[in-house]
Amino acid sequence: MTMKVLMLALGIGSVASCTKEPLKNMTAEESRIYITDHDSSVNFSSFKTFSIVDTVSIIEDGQLSGKQLTAWDASILNAVAAEMTARGYIAVDRSQNPDLGVNVSRIYNTYNGVMSYPDYWGGYGGYYDPFYWGYPGSSYYFPERYSIYQITEGAASIDLLDLETASTTKQIRGVWNGLIRGTGVFDVNNAPSQVKALFDQSPYLKANQ
Repeated sequence: MTMKVLMLALGIGSVASCTKEPLKNMTAEESRIYITDHDSSVNFSSFKTFSIVDTVSIIEDGQLSGKQLTAWDASILNAVAAEMTARGYIAVDRSQNPDLGVNVSRIYNTYNGVMSYPDYWGGYGGYYDPFYWGYPGSSYYFPERYSIYQITEGAASIDLLDLETASTTKQIRGVWNGLIRGTGVFDVNNAPSQVKALFDQSPYLKANQ
């Protein structure tokens, strides 16, 4: 067992050395990830009508911070409505008791970190011979210093809600979710293709004709 694993690892290494590194040659489109999930107990063909929100929710670090309607927001709302209509669902106003409700959100999560420069530079400086600068036998030294960095990740989320049973259960149940992450998610030109990719992964989203 161990020998087989070792041989496989060596084989993978040999192949990788002869090809381009995929992570270094990915386009922005190839970097995007599309994740869909749904309630498998739901018969989506039983729904006939839907209504979609008129603004996009902004969720920052788990908290709703507001709602907006930017050019990207309008584009993704239109794209979702078009896909739902193409699947046989009928768009109605929210006052007309739609079977499905559609929420769209932009999600941002911010992470903070600390970098210690003595630790960072300690290894790097040793790679270059001090003799190059005319000081053989010397060592590199960097003053102790710390920097705080911040990274913000963004994603787009689309939720389908079962409004048909909400009046009796007193709960608005989510029955489908699509999540988009990666480079260029919030580029207005990418919205239609991104929404299509999510729906293409969900062939069960189809109303009875």
